[in-house]
Amino acid sequence: MVLSAFIHHLAGYEAKRKRLLTKAPEGPLKDFLSVPFPAPETPINQVPILALDFETTGLDANVDQLLSAGFVTIENEQIKLNSCYHQIIKTTAQLKESNVIIHHITDEQKDQGEALATVIETLLRALAGKVMLVHFARIERQFLTKACLELYGMAPVFPIIDTLVIAKRQLDKRDVAYDPSELRLPNLRHQYALPEHHGHNALNDAIATAELLLAQINNKPKADKIQLSDLIL
Repeated sequence: MVLSAFIHHLAGYEAKRKRLLTKAPEGPLKDFLSVPFPAPETPINQVPILALDFETTGLDANVDQLLSAGFVTIENEQIKLNSCYHQIIKTTAQLKESNVIIHHITDEQKDQGEALATVIETLLRALAGKVMLVHFARIERQFLTKACLELYGMAPVFPIIDTLVIAKRQLDKRDVAYDPSELRLPNLRHQYALPEHHGHNALNDAIATAELLLAQINNKPKADKIQLSDLIL
């Protein structure tokens, strides 16, 4: 019953993609929607995945802006480092000192950044036919939706795998209280004996999330039997 619900949910993504395709304006969004999503029964080791991370001026997509994007592809359970992409985005926002301390992007750097339209077009091209991988999906989902609405007048649909949700499902099965900080990316990587990484850089965090997913998959019983429907949001 649970598996059936997951398959129905992912099939809904594909149906919505087809509906949106008929309404999408010519250009990057329509090109993205023209490529089918992977089928729910696809073995996870055969699913093309794009690990994505955004750095932003804050956590509220309604008022905050994108500062940078980083992504890397996973194919056949291998991280393709030759697919790495990182770009600072030009924004009109004045950065607060607290922001700069976290992501180390200065006003000068973002003033010389790439236009939002160019970055989102590059991202959609890379994401076509793939499943998006993130850690804490709310940020990437909301900011990408906002960007597409601003640029194309409509938002796409995209299936997502969230390493935070995978970890939370495992912790919830124990039916005991746990510290929410256990779900932070660095702490989860530590649990799997993955090396420390330089966080709050979009590409570094995308690679770190990709490594965590592979560790989570390979730590599961019957890892070779895992399908996309087992991990999708």
